Amino acid sequence: MVGNPDFLTGQNPDSPEFQELETPEGELHLRFFIPSRFELALPATGIKEVISQSPDRMTPIPNVSPLLLGTLNMRGRVIWVADLGQFLGDSVPLNTDRTEIRVIAIEDQDIILGFAVDDINEIAWLSPEKMRSPTQIPDNMAPFIRGEWDMGEGQKPLRLLEPISVLRSARWAA
Repeated sequence: MVGNPDFLTGQNPDSPEFQELETPEGELHLRFFIPSRFELALPATGIKEVISQSPDRMTPIPNVSPLLLGTLNMRGRVIWVADLGQFLGDSVPLNTDRTEIRVIAIEDQDIILGFAVDDINEIAWLSPEKMRSPTQIPDNMAPFIRGEWDMGEGQKPLRLLEPISVLRSARWAA
């Protein structure tokens, strides 16, 4: 019974209503927003974890870069959490006066950094062949953007963030 293809779908595989799943094109990316509602994407392969964390669970650290919101403990590992929008020069600071903050944890060579973002949009398949060189990017953001996708008529382009260049940036020392 379970081996029968009609069992789960209730459809006959030979009928015209039977729909075959399409193979996705491209690579998997996480789409998200910084506080000014500017949308960015990160390659899913570079993401360690996505966390929704209460702000009171974040420990503020004195005498560090103002871009850093504090640290949090993820299963015994300390993660520094940064306001990604402020790092990229966004004029709108992250609202930390809410029940949960979305954090995208990135890891490279045993260094983990959490990007605090305004909201997570979706996980989407995006084709690297359709990516173009970025246009009209603020100078302070340009070194961290790898490219962009045209999302269609009347929509802003979706920009691909280069996570390792953010992680390794000299801006953290400021």
